[in-house]
Amino acid sequence: MMATRLGKLILISAAAMAADWPQFRGPNASGVSEDTNLPVEFGPEKNIVWKTAVPPGHSSVSVAGDKIFLAAVENEKLFTLALERATGRILWRREAPRPRRQELQPANSPASATPVSDGRNVYAFFAEFGLLAYGPDGDELWRMPLGPFNNPFGHGASPILAGDTLLMVCDQDAGSFLLAVDKNSGRVLWRTERLHAQRGYATPVLYQPPAGGLQAIVAGSYRLSGYDVGTGKQVWWVRGLPWQVKPTPVVADNVVYFATYSGESDPGQQEVVPGFEEALAKFDVNKDGKLSKDEMVDPRAKSRFDEYLDLDDTGFLEERDWKQFQERRVGENSLRAYRLGGEGDLTDRNFRWKNARSLPNVPSPLVYRGVLYTLKEGGILTSYDLNSGDVLKQGRLQGAIGAYYSSPVAADGLIYTVSEDGKAAVIRAGAQWEIVTVNDLGDGCKATPAIAGGKLYMRTYGTLYCFAKR
Repeated sequence: MMATRLGKLILISAAAMAADWPQFRGPNASGVSEDTNLPVEFGPEKNIVWKTAVPPGHSSVSVAGDKIFLAAVENEKLFTLALERATGRILWRREAPRPRRQELQPANSPASATPVSDGRNVYAFFAEFGLLAYGPDGDELWRMPLGPFNNPFGHGASPILAGDTLLMVCDQDAGSFLLAVDKNSGRVLWRTERLHAQRGYATPVLYQPPAGGLQAIVAGSYRLSGYDVGTGKQVWWVRGLPWQVKPTPVVADNVVYFATYSGESDPGQQEVVPGFEEALAKFDVNKDGKLSKDEMVDPRAKSRFDEYLDLDDTGFLEERDWKQFQERRVGENSLRAYRLGGEGDLTDRNFRWKNARSLPNVPSPLVYRGVLYTLKEGGILTSYDLNSGDVLKQGRLQGAIGAYYSSPVAADGLIYTVSEDGKAAVIRAGAQWEIVTVNDLGDGCKATPAIAGGKLYMRTYGTLYCFAKR
């Protein structure tokens, strides 16, 4: 009963903050705003309310109350910044400890996680330190060191709030977990180990069942899982995902939609890998109960031993490594839809449809006004029927056909996208979507736009813009 009331309070709070965009991709990471009268044409000299030079970082911005928050890295130092929402003036910047330097993919940043705010305080995550909480004036409320993390591509997920509970998923090649913290005190409420999960980048989303406790949905290696927010217990799961999951799921009308793409996991590339005991019988020459690199017969396995097989860096393949390799080889790339509700393995019971066409690597899907959209590399935008998964329209965003790390967002019948080259397309939403215009921000961009209070916020590599109709 208590968890159900919590879920209702969260839904009420989400409605009350409709004019805010308090976390990555806004309310429940949906990417959707109810705002209207947004600008169609904008750029460094057009329809600007204000623009502010900000340090580099790939975090998107959160907008809550009278402030805007973002994460940044400058001169090898990590920062959380608060800006005045009305003017863009930097109110404060607080440095986070940086006790280590972790391995990063060149496309990533040590300041990738988007801060989350409750309208008063803000909560930030840096993979090279952990969690930090700040009050309205930037006073530190608490800190929680975490890590180090075993993720060679760096981190990608952002923290979220479920009432007074701060949730953070920390997936890595070994030792993945989902953490719940009391937002007021920093006290750990629970920590659930995700033994199946390896490197992952998706942010959790929330789902309130009609009856029962609020749930956090996490997309990760091999599984989509639903956890009880009150206890951390895994309530349900869906199998068959590939091993590296980057896009964040979206929930709409008791259905979860999620896209997954990982190398060598396209339909038809799956294979059945023999069990560990059988592998030991074949390849364990010295009979020590584990497999070394020298014992690998397959040249491909030998060449990938260090980076893709021995993920816990022990120098050997133990049973866990082998079992995860088995799951990896049966995981399948696809865009999927699953009905929400139930417990246990829902892989077959709640399946609605899947489609393996035009899958994004990083951008999260968007559900807007009864249509599902995906955006992938090359500026390929696809619309899908929500009920069947059939493709309604697919085409390139001419004038914005580069790489994409930013996810699409929508409001007032329009979809906004930004390429890595800083080409911002405005699309008229619908099954047969149409490009309205393409704007040039004049700088690169990996951050997802924010929409709040009738304004459009876009962060390039060096500038945060606030756009509105003038």
